[in-house]
Amino acid sequence: MELVLAVLILACLHSTVQSDYQGDALYALKNSLHVPSTLLTDWNQNQVNPCTWSNVISDNSNNVVSVRLSTMNFSGTLSPRIGALRNLKELTLKGNNINGEIPEESGNLSNLNSLDLENNHLTGQIPSSLGNLKELRFLTLSQNNLNDSIPESLADLPNLINIQLDTNNLSGQIPARLFQIPKYNFTGNHLNCDKNLPHPCESRSNDSGASKKPTIRIIVGIFGVVLLFGVFLFFWCKAKHKGYRREVFVDVAGEVDRRIAFGPLKRYSWSELELATDNFSENNVLGQGGFGKVYRGVLADNTKVAVKRLTDFESPGADAAFQREVEMTSVAVHRNLLRLIGFCTTPTERLLVYPFMQNSSVASRLREIKPGEPVLDWAMRKRIALGAARGLEYLHEHCNPKISHRDVKVDNVLLDDDFEPVVGGFGLAKLVDVRQTNVTTQVRGTMGHIAPEYLSTGKSSERTDVFGYGIMLLELVTGQRAIDFARENAYLLDLVRKSETVKRLDAIIDPNLNRSYNFQEVEIMIQVALLCTQRLPEARPGMSEVVRMLEGEGLAERWEEWQHVEVTHRQEYERLQGGFDWAIDCVDNQEAIELSGGR
Repeated sequence: MELVLAVLILACLHSTVQSDYQGDALYALKNSLHVPSTLLTDWNQNQVNPCTWSNVISDNSNNVVSVRLSTMNFSGTLSPRIGALRNLKELTLKGNNINGEIPEESGNLSNLNSLDLENNHLTGQIPSSLGNLKELRFLTLSQNNLNDSIPESLADLPNLINIQLDTNNLSGQIPARLFQIPKYNFTGNHLNCDKNLPHPCESRSNDSGASKKPTIRIIVGIFGVVLLFGVFLFFWCKAKHKGYRREVFVDVAGEVDRRIAFGPLKRYSWSELELATDNFSENNVLGQGGFGKVYRGVLADNTKVAVKRLTDFESPGADAAFQREVEMTSVAVHRNLLRLIGFCTTPTERLLVYPFMQNSSVASRLREIKPGEPVLDWAMRKRIALGAARGLEYLHEHCNPKISHRDVKVDNVLLDDDFEPVVGGFGLAKLVDVRQTNVTTQVRGTMGHIAPEYLSTGKSSERTDVFGYGIMLLELVTGQRAIDFARENAYLLDLVRKSETVKRLDAIIDPNLNRSYNFQEVEIMIQVALLCTQRLPEARPGMSEVVRMLEGEGLAERWEEWQHVEVTHRQEYERLQGGFDWAIDCVDNQEAIELSGGR
């Protein structure tokens, strides 16, 4: 008994000591950042266990694994004490006004997976100690005032897949091995390129003082001759037939060239996927979209996969959808975005291979609950809302080029083994020209999720996605479809607006929640949704602001402003909606479709 008691005491002491040093390190960071008194108020020096602090995520062992402090208007410097957080996997401080140098002690964060210090006022050298971060995959130091050369030690990081050092004052030679990672950006510096390197120069000096931004270029080519030869040959044949160049480019005139290389995709044989899906048995169909079916499959090594098979890739838009999914899911790498494993092309078939999502789509979990399956509880719905928002934020604000999804809905948000939300369905996605605030194109999307300005003008932007995301939030709260002609208010958005006006939100909350929710949190999600679905696209928040509002920052001010202008635009919206004939069967078959030709 005494031995057991001693062990328990030692365990408690270990936990307390661990919490002490982590809490002390974070509190030192708060003080050095000159945090306003209204922010991080729960970061209390007398409460040394930081596991419950805002913007901090801990694991089951009370190890701090994530600190996210983006766009909070912090100034000051980075405390060297941050190096004490040896279990930290993610540190994000982008979009603040932090100055001073990056501490050498940052190199002590041995488990760090992602470091994002973008858009601050950091000065001095990039510490060579960052080369000690052997687990680091994402390094973003863009838009600062860092100088001197890029440390050679960064080129030795074994897991690095994305390095963004653009728009600084860096000089000297770019370490050659950094060109071998899948994604990089060194533009807007004073760097030199080795003339013997088989790569275009990734940066130019800004001698004229003119503003230079990275040109957007995507080269669909051979990344590993064996792995991507099939994709290369496919695009080459299509380009030759249509009279275009072999590469697929998105160019922005007058800007510095930027190349994004695809990650290592595997090319599967037709026979492999045929065997994996039991000859594409209807019993293995997971779902059907606008351009084909998705099948459950098990590969020879017992890996579970989802195989998307285009039913007729030569039909209008289908082959373009295949190309888009290859492009978008190869460029966009984020924990809340669906990862493409590989592909298969034959003269008559186009197939894409993704990880199998054990818990299916959010739509099926909301509306197709099988007997004995648990419903999505409120905590899970909040997690889905925030995860999907972060995925879209990455597409809109961190991809280069930016990507507009154009079909945001619960059907396109999947859940992995841990119920982590993953945004998929890139068949209608589009690369965004950063010179323009909107892009005129074909109207694509799903009825009930399409923004009004997109319907009326064909002009889409990232704010078009914000509208679709707002509708998705309403689906999460209510469990209902965006359009259902069996309801008195066929359009879910109209139903929620009316309920909010008469203060009867409790009547529209999903009854499957069985009243197990926090009503204030429901109100917050609905308010964010209504801000996202404002009639004017410029009035909608960006996805980074959406993330902040879901995390509890800045919503009250935006909501008060919205209430003042809402009445003014209500009649205009109703007039616009009345101009379209929605009398089609879209209750049980809400697939993404193309609504018009080019504009």
